[in-house]
Amino acid sequence: MKPELLERFDRLLAEVLAELPQGIRDRLEESPLIADDRPSSEMMDELGARNPFSLCGLYTGIPLTKRSVEHSGTLPDRIFIFREGIVAAARSRHGRLADAALKRQIRITVLHEIGHHFGLGEADLRKLGYE
Repeated sequence: MKPELLERFDRLLAEVLAELPQGIRDRLEESPLIADDRPSSEMMDELGARNPFSLCGLYTGIPLTKRSVEHSGTLPDRIFIFREGIVAAARSRHGRLADAALKRQIRITVLHEIGHHFGLGEADLRKLGYE
């Protein structure tokens, strides 16, 4: 990713995170949000995915609704967002990339993955408009 686009993306990501309610930001302290350019080959293999540009984010861990005392000592949950997938999803059909569209896609992706952390499934997230 070109440095200018990386800087633009990360600035918009910081704006999105700053606009989240404090309670959600507090949750991100426990489940770090990691921004990578693209998913690793291991992630792609595990998901059975072929196109790294089709993946905007990934939640790994045990949703809050499934946790119990038996899960103490497990690795912390992690939320990944993938810059290249988000940029691809935000581009217009003419290839343009407006800040508003990019910020919207970042927000949708972040909320989608946070939703998984809270136990929401794909159908729930689709109903909320976070797909």
